[in-house]
Amino acid sequence: MTGAEASEPTMTLPERPRAAGRQDWTAWPRYDEAGSGYRGYWYPVTWSSHITKDPKSYTVCGEKLAIIRDDGKAYALHDRCPHRGVPLSEGDQQFPGTVSCPYHGWTFRLTDGKLAAVITDGPDSKICGKLSVQTYPVQERLGMVWVYIPIGSEPATSIDDQLPLELVENEGIVGGRIQRRGGNWRFACENGFDEGHAKYLHRTSLWRLFKPMPTWNITSIVPDGRWIYRVQDEVYWEADFPGVGKWTNKRWWKKKPDEGKISQIGNTGAGLKVNPVIAAQNFPGFASLSMPGVLRIAYPTFIHYEFYVPVDEDNHQYVGLMVNFVTGVKKLGFYAKYLGAIRWLFHGQFSGQDEWMVRVTDAPPEKLYRPDVSLTAWRNLAEREYAEKIAAAVAYAPDPPVRAAREHRKPVARNPVAPASEATAPGVEAGATPATGTTE
Repeated sequence: MTGAEASEPTMTLPERPRAAGRQDWTAWPRYDEAGSGYRGYWYPVTWSSHITKDPKSYTVCGEKLAIIRDDGKAYALHDRCPHRGVPLSEGDQQFPGTVSCPYHGWTFRLTDGKLAAVITDGPDSKICGKLSVQTYPVQERLGMVWVYIPIGSEPATSIDDQLPLELVENEGIVGGRIQRRGGNWRFACENGFDEGHAKYLHRTSLWRLFKPMPTWNITSIVPDGRWIYRVQDEVYWEADFPGVGKWTNKRWWKKKPDEGKISQIGNTGAGLKVNPVIAAQNFPGFASLSMPGVLRIAYPTFIHYEFYVPVDEDNHQYVGLMVNFVTGVKKLGFYAKYLGAIRWLFHGQFSGQDEWMVRVTDAPPEKLYRPDVSLTAWRNLAEREYAEKIAAAVAYAPDPPVRAAREHRKPVARNPVAPASEATAPGVEAGATPATGTTE
């Protein structure tokens, strides 16, 4: 377009008015920014039995990890060779205590990530010791490999301080499922602690086939230490909805609930004998949640845990554990029951309904209702705790090293310019270049 030409008129559409009650997540700015998860926490990555001397690739909080086992211990390194960007998880182990890139044999120590050898540059390679890849703290608990994703250069916190206390202090048996799923980790976490969905979404699950569920509750959220708890203040097993009709989860083939009692262990009614380890915890409510996204659902005979491990903005890893606090031969009975039925009913079809909802959730915008006090309480907890964690990481960060003042080099005396007759080589004219004989 020349300066004499005029631009075509453009049509501007009026801004669409915001609907009444429409909400975004600006009230929780750090939560809004945590699409790839919260750093500064331990995350379960995979089963310990899956980690061998052959490195494998995983992604946590957007960080690509190569995890490998050497001499019985698991290690995690940043999954990228600094030479040409090839994943170290595509490589193998050529020397004990190391992992080698498959492209040119750059070899890194597992303990500190230092470049220890470059196979294709010989034993005297000058680049060795000058480069490294980031390493990550690794622990093994509950039959799984856990990796700490740091905020900055802060040391890893104690994993036992992050795990539910009852798992640290008591013996039990674990059955579980680890599965990569679509949908953001925040949707999965909010679904797990959501007050209303279980009563309606899971009404068709086989796990609930013979178990009654309330129609609706009045719930309060109670903080206790690192956790927030959903406490059932009022429970209604059926209800008449004006102008619509009666609705209930009761069925003739389901167990009849004890409507005279409100149980804070489990959500299918009171009456079952509670395992003594579970009873000793004195949970204020049967559903609880803690950072960085750990759900705990206490039932009379077991506790169900869900860990929502961020992968990236659009995917997360679901880690579901069912823990029964039994010892001796009773472990065999639980394990047989879990493999024979529970794994497929509970961690399969029942949990699959959650996976479906998480995958199709699209928020914000959103319009919340009364039971969503569980969601807003969780976001408030996350916002507050992560602000404290960032402040601690910043306080730990050491000051950058102070470099000594650079000394100015002393001028070096140069030889005086020789007369042209002395500086010119025989057979070459002054001002000519000896290599070509051309003049400037």
